[in-house]
Amino acid sequence: MEPMSALVQFKDLGMAAAVSLAACGSALGTGAAGMAAIGAWKKCYAQSKAAPFLLLAFVGAPLTQIIYGMILMNAIAAAVAQGTYLWGMGILGGLAMGASAMMQGKAAAGASDALAETGKGFVNYFIVLGIIETVALFVMAFLLGKVGVLAG
Repeated sequence: MEPMSALVQFKDLGMAAAVSLAACGSALGTGAAGMAAIGAWKKCYAQSKAAPFLLLAFVGAPLTQIIYGMILMNAIAAAVAQGTYLWGMGILGGLAMGASAMMQGKAAAGASDALAETGKGFVNYFIVLGIIETVALFVMAFLLGKVGVLAG
């Protein structure tokens, strides 16, 4: 087997890593936020308080990183079509976006508890989640710029 043909079997690695690692972080983040939202609702029910529906916004916040991973995956796919595989960009970009999603979910868990207990602060909490999300947006934007340079 030629050395180059052995590498071709990994041509999709960067693409798969970009979306899959981002999705792993989203799964962990939504899981953490979801568990906290359920616990917060339970506390509200136990105290005969209204359970805030807005907690679902916190639970869903880490899902957007999957979209960023998919966008990066599509850009890497265009490079792969030209013979450039970009494994590192897919792996490291996916990891960074996944970490952003995971930490966003942990922050959303705290936000769920705080909002359910006090009924206040939704906008403040969501701003924090947005700041954490910005990490994934920066990673995607910077890597898309680099993919464009390499593929173009």
